[in-house]
Amino acid sequence: MSEVTAATPRRLLVVWHSFTGATRSMAQALVDAAREAGGNGLQIDLLHAAEAGADDVLAADAVVFATPETLASISGAMKDFFDRSYYPLLGRCEGKPYALMVCAGSDGHPTIAQLQRIATGLRMQEVAEPILVCTHAQTAEAIAAVKQLPEAELERARELGALLAAGLELGIF
Repeated sequence: MSEVTAATPRRLLVVWHSFTGATRSMAQALVDAAREAGGNGLQIDLLHAAEAGADDVLAADAVVFATPETLASISGAMKDFFDRSYYPLLGRCEGKPYALMVCAGSDGHPTIAQLQRIATGLRMQEVAEPILVCTHAQTAEAIAAVKQLPEAELERARELGALLAAGLELGIF
């Protein structure tokens, strides 16, 4: 009688940073949907940018980067993550699937472009359109305020989570 071994679960890494809770809620919505869709065949690591590193990216089968836009750029914590991880990852994650989520006050496109440039340098493969949520916060008070995102925006994150789980399960990426 042969011994049956369980397949190693696929791994999804979500590296996130948030100041006001909006990006964190997007990341959590994505993770919840991916966990539901992926079941036991998917291991999900939800790591704050300050806790994540190159080894986490290398161990993952797919990665999501989720950041607020700060002064038309990725947040400082996300930049620190890339400052610590970029060169250790260089030449080691070609073709690794990735997706982006950005929460911005007014634009977000410069942040998406910056993240795409970083991922292109690492030769990663974008597997979904970036999710951009614009809160339209324009005053100092509105920018710093705790954010509750509309359900429709969280649903977009859930859809991405389900898509990533399905793609990993089916071996598409």
